[in-house]
Amino acid sequence: MSTPLTPEAIDRLARKRAGAKLGWYIHATLYVLVNLFLYFMSANGETMGRRPWSIYPAMGWGLGLTLHGIAVFVLGTGSGLRERMVQKERERLQRQQDQRGV
Repeated sequence: MSTPLTPEAIDRLARKRAGAKLGWYIHATLYVLVNLFLYFMSANGETMGRRPWSIYPAMGWGLGLTLHGIAVFVLGTGSGLRERMVQKERERLQRQQDQRGV
């Protein structure tokens, strides 16, 4: 069982989570804007085969954006998965400490 958070700790955690989400939204906005610009540049210039070259930076950056989103929304502080893992680790450490103290 976890200890209740103080109002200050709740505020600090809420600000941290909101900041992480805002950071992802800014990242996603820049991704769309820059890749639209690159697409229009590649569509109006020479292409490698039939596909505009802008697909390659979009795919690479898209992978980074996806990983950033997973880190913020799935694995971020306070996510269910992360909290369960932290709780299991606390229990394991507590058992080890209890065994040494016996």
